[in-house]
Amino acid sequence: MKSHFLFPYWCRYLGWALVILHVPLSMLGRAHGMVNIMDNGPGSQGLFTGEHLFFICTALLMTVGLFLVAFAKEKIEDEQIWHIRLDSLRWAIYINYLILIISLVFIEDVGHMLELNLWVPLLFFIIRFRWVIFRLNRSLSREG
Repeated sequence: MKSHFLFPYWCRYLGWALVILHVPLSMLGRAHGMVNIMDNGPGSQGLFTGEHLFFICTALLMTVGLFLVAFAKEKIEDEQIWHIRLDSLRWAIYINYLILIISLVFIEDVGHMLELNLWVPLLFFIIRFRWVIFRLNRSLSREG
């Protein structure tokens, strides 16, 4: 992964801000009052109801935030970081498809599978990448 395909380092902070902003907004939307205020009327169903538009906005916040966090440059981008990124991305895809296959077999509600497919690869990539970097830094500090 060439570093010119990555976002600048400061985008990581913007990404975390979007992810953190998603949490209270999502909780507000799940509270019944917020959804009713934004709803287009009693019994309305369809693509552009207030509830659906709210879901789209909050899902985009989370997705864009995770994407920025996952693909922002490190302070020092070298070949080792590149290999860790690639390995973490591979494991994220493996885990995503394992969860997807299990979900297809055991879950009837396909709406939640969209959220899983959007966020699980990015979340797992971030967690694994950060964990490997943490372990690497810890082992380097013990040696030095």
